[in-house]
Amino acid sequence: MKIIDKYILKRYLGTFSVMLLMFIPIGIVIDVSEKVNRMIASKVAFSEVIVYYGDFIIYFANLLFPIFLFLSVIWFTSKLANNTEVIAILSSGISFNRFLRPFFIGATLVSLFALMMGFFLVPAASKGFNDFRYKNLKGNNQTRETSDIFRQINTDEFIYVSNYNYMSQTGFNFTFEKFKENKLLYKITSNRIKYNPKIKKYTLHNYIKRTVGVTNDILESSDKKILEFNFEPDDLTPVVYVAETMSIGDLNAFINKERKKGNANINTYLVVFYKKFSLPISAFILTLIAVAVSSMKRRGGMGVNLAIGIVIAFTFIFFDKVFGTLAEKSSFHPFIAVWIPNFVFGILAIYLLKNAKR
Repeated sequence: MKIIDKYILKRYLGTFSVMLLMFIPIGIVIDVSEKVNRMIASKVAFSEVIVYYGDFIIYFANLLFPIFLFLSVIWFTSKLANNTEVIAILSSGISFNRFLRPFFIGATLVSLFALMMGFFLVPAASKGFNDFRYKNLKGNNQTRETSDIFRQINTDEFIYVSNYNYMSQTGFNFTFEKFKENKLLYKITSNRIKYNPKIKKYTLHNYIKRTVGVTNDILESSDKKILEFNFEPDDLTPVVYVAETMSIGDLNAFINKERKKGNANINTYLVVFYKKFSLPISAFILTLIAVAVSSMKRRGGMGVNLAIGIVIAFTFIFFDKVFGTLAEKSSFHPFIAVWIPNFVFGILAIYLLKNAKR
């Protein structure tokens, strides 16, 4: 590695680190100002708050690291351009492609670090971050599926609940269907179902069971019936953020299990899965765009480059959020939704680099 590579790489990683150290405390201050009243009202222990903000740092840094990286590259590359260092480097006989090498090395190091964090460190931090908010700052029903819940318990058993209150562990308009070789054996319906954690059984109100016979069906009814089923409330209504708290292997197994159950929220989990791979790639794309935008000396100086960078950064966030939400709330394929921003901005990066070389 030549001196110029070490120089640029040092600036690349150093500016990125400083950017993180600048913005993370700002994020903590804003978060504290918004939630301090609710923390006091909930009588949260100080030790829990400290742990929460430790998780918050990891969660926040992972969530926004491509944007921090993008702005930091624009910042220090603009300084190189304003000091005519870029012109000096290119005038010495170094090609623009060769000039990009240390940026690629830096992006590779940051992406690999982000990938490992996303696989191993971020899931635990995400669990602590979301659990704290779920327990102390939000209503429980806001983070769980609560309506039109359909599940396939195993290959032969299916359940449906129109509404479910996790706090009281009570469901309404419950239906249970038992099949054998694709033939319905019996069907249980109930106006209300309530889980009893002490005996691990369910109480069904206005219970009706229809057993399918060869010639006639058999009906059984009762005002109240206690039964044991092969599922628990957490299986029935997993928290929406559960995918963020799992390692890559556990998440893949969880998605396969939920797909078999017919979970209508499966796209939410797939978006999290695919983003673990797409997020590091975005570091490369945004690095190329940042170098292409800021390597030219402009009349407005660094301010113009930063303004252009901020517009591009927020456009990237907009694309990412819009297509992510589209995948979660519709039949739009999650893989396509997650990778569209990288694809669009990858084309933009190629276009800007061609102009920068000229």
